[in-house]
Amino acid sequence: MDTNNILKLKELKVTKARKEILEIFLEKKDTSLNAEEIFSICRRSGENINLSTVYRTLDIFLEKEILDKFILENGVSVYKIHKKTHKHILECDICHKEVEVPCPLKQIEEIVREKTGFTLTEHSLKMKGVCDNCKK
Repeated sequence: MDTNNILKLKELKVTKARKEILEIFLEKKDTSLNAEEIFSICRRSGENINLSTVYRTLDIFLEKEILDKFILENGVSVYKIHKKTHKHILECDICHKEVEVPCPLKQIEEIVREKTGFTLTEHSLKMKGVCDNCKK
């Protein structure tokens, strides 16, 4: 999928800066990049993008789940393309109906980073319970 389609699917205005920054991440695939690295790549390719534009674009891409953000031990934030495989499932003990739930671990990830210096690269969570239909 090209950058125009990705931005439109996420209901974002297609701008030259957004396209350029998204193309960098799509080319680098699983590489984590910080804002300054993205800014440097843009400059080397001849794009006239301000560092503040890079930061604003990264924030928008985070909000729209185009990118994921990780904070390194030294406090530097790095970004990668969002992996769509991140899911949390709630399963009924009786009928085994499964419901996807939003990630409840974002605050826990931050606490882990603050207390241990670790940046979590993945996690899993399995919750079980009884759905409304089976309670009846």
